[in-house]
Amino acid sequence: MLHYLLRLCLFGLLLPLASCKEISEKREVKLAHSLDTSHPVHHAMLFMAERVKEKSGGKLTLEVYPNAQLGSERECLELLQIGSIGMTKVSAAVMESFSPDFKVLSIPYIFKDKEHYYRVLDGSIGQDLLTKGEKYWLRGLAYYDAGSRSFYSVNKPIDEPGDLQGMKIRVQDSPTAINMVRSFGGAATPISWGELYTALQQGVVDGAENNSPSFYLSRHYEVCKYYSLNEHTMVPDILLISTIVWDRLTPQEQQWIEEAAEESVVVQRKLWAEAEAEALEAVIKAGVTVSTPPKEPFAEKVEQMYEAFKDEPVIYSIMQKIQAIENTPSDISYDAPTADR
Repeated sequence: MLHYLLRLCLFGLLLPLASCKEISEKREVKLAHSLDTSHPVHHAMLFMAERVKEKSGGKLTLEVYPNAQLGSERECLELLQIGSIGMTKVSAAVMESFSPDFKVLSIPYIFKDKEHYYRVLDGSIGQDLLTKGEKYWLRGLAYYDAGSRSFYSVNKPIDEPGDLQGMKIRVQDSPTAINMVRSFGGAATPISWGELYTALQQGVVDGAENNSPSFYLSRHYEVCKYYSLNEHTMVPDILLISTIVWDRLTPQEQQWIEEAAEESVVVQRKLWAEAEAEALEAVIKAGVTVSTPPKEPFAEKVEQMYEAFKDEPVIYSIMQKIQAIENTPSDISYDAPTADR
């Protein structure tokens, strides 16, 4: 009986240790973002989470929190810096307040077209930029296509820079975006994405600027009946992981995440192209007047911004390298598994 009791006690002591060992073999990383669940970026993230689960045999999982459940883009970056969440997606425009070199991606008309944009992001310039945030505890993993940003407004179309005179335009919390709107003659007003619908509705701002899927999925077209496709910027989204969380992962776990992130880029770009076409068709059907004004007058207005970057040698050097990139197809051309929408 004594031997039996001793064995029972020993089993009782070892059971929690065995349970801890079993738990420690599985790891979950929280991935938070501010977009709607119907957004192509969210679908790409779900695809990435599934690929991580498949690659790891369930040992590593990504838990995706959409709709700003865990905070705005800026707040999520701050949570990454202290390791409270593992991953997030933010616009490169927001990143420039944390890692200044990213502002080069927000310069108006820096990209000639979509192929030039992909060539820069997928090449050495874009990949080098992803490492710039590491000293701020933010490790870049990949870029997601966020299309071209254009103006939309409540009361009148914005078909030339002069139309922006006296207008309050919502921009991201980005010095480059603020300077751009000022160059066009408008009053730049930073407002968080989650508060923008109400701000437009109540007349706090007269308009905003974004890509067509965001314009549509946010339902801003219910308030803004004019969408002017001047395509002033092509600012990518950036998928990031906290360096605090990254350093806790094993090399194998890091590889699973990197591979899944790369595969999700291919899927996201396909979903994005579909979403752009669907969004424009939907807003036109909803009564929005969509125009395609000439870009040259807008581009001329921001030339002064190019000259101002001469006072920032690092940014100006990157800008010159981007402008020198040949307009050839992107390196990313491999086939990835398709994602369900």
